[in-house]
Amino acid sequence: MGRALTLFTLLVCTTTGLSAQNSIESDNAFMRYIKRVFEADENPTAPKLINYPTLAFAPETNWEIGVSSLYVYSANRDLTNRLSETKSFAFYTLENQYGLWLDHALYTDKDKWFFLGKARYQNFPLLYHGIGRESPAEVQSMIEGRYLIFRERIMRETRRSLYVGLELDFQKLSGVGYTSSTQDFTPPEFGGAGSTNLGLGLGVIYNNIYNAMNPRQGVYSEWGFLAYDAFTGSDFDFVSYISDNRFYKPIQANKVLAFQIYGQLTTGTPPFNMLALMGGETLMRGYYLGRYRDKNQVAGQVEYRVLPFSFSKRLGASVFMATGQVFGDDFSFDWKHFLPAGGAGLRFLIFPTKDIYTRLDMAFTSEGQGFYFFIGEAF
Repeated sequence: MGRALTLFTLLVCTTTGLSAQNSIESDNAFMRYIKRVFEADENPTAPKLINYPTLAFAPETNWEIGVSSLYVYSANRDLTNRLSETKSFAFYTLENQYGLWLDHALYTDKDKWFFLGKARYQNFPLLYHGIGRESPAEVQSMIEGRYLIFRERIMRETRRSLYVGLELDFQKLSGVGYTSSTQDFTPPEFGGAGSTNLGLGLGVIYNNIYNAMNPRQGVYSEWGFLAYDAFTGSDFDFVSYISDNRFYKPIQANKVLAFQIYGQLTTGTPPFNMLALMGGETLMRGYYLGRYRDKNQVAGQVEYRVLPFSFSKRLGASVFMATGQVFGDDFSFDWKHFLPAGGAGLRFLIFPTKDIYTRLDMAFTSEGQGFYFFIGEAF
């Protein structure tokens, strides 16, 4: 939640103050920037860029100061092309932790090529609860380390909205150390001292959604596998299979019903940091990412979005429910062990010509709650 405070305050002030600013000329560079970002463009084909500071607090990091950026555009400024996006986030904490995140979903002209990927470099603590669905709620250890992640999908359209291509995943964990451990804690058996792994594979994506940051109608379905072994230079041998299916149904002009069904299955011997992780800001909100981890995961969620309210041009809301479980060698799949999560959130239309909202979500689980503030929908 702390990471959202700076931008959320900015959004509230902008919503209440734009009408007054329209009638008063200001030489203040900050206010001119705010007006340029939040007011509608006269040219809807123009790219949009927003940069904003962030502030967060967590016990394992102390205060965190960061800068986020979002750039959205259509190839050749042709609005018949799907919306492309690049996102970045850099941060530093008072515990001398730091990181840089880069994400992108890019389409070429006529949507013929699709590049979907992310990069992460960070020195950041990981709260480790153990492996399996019966891992304790108490944190077993705080794992310090340097993480380098590079994931890329290079996809070519073969038929309309059907993409086929290569997938690559490189992950390196080094400089591992354990702090604040419980008395009976033992480091993970696989990858506990760090590891380097490179996976290569194939993927198929069916995607007929125009705006991935605010899907209102259509289907996104991804199926892929990645093989990690000594041939590619990996420290561990395993294969990961992923299926991610999302469906969006408009109910009215401003209401959308969204569904997601996700599965990750792993064979072989993956390191602990590359197991299927439950939680985070997108699926199973309310759980810390990695609170539950194991070889396999299945999860699903449904969300009802009102974008925007009938009485407002910019404000909206959503309610959501999710359920999922992890399982593996020690704990097999069981219909009785699905965990619930759910919550609600507010929306603010940040880019009117691009139909992009910010989201402030509050999620609840049997173990507590979580707050999330991001630009773009969770899925």
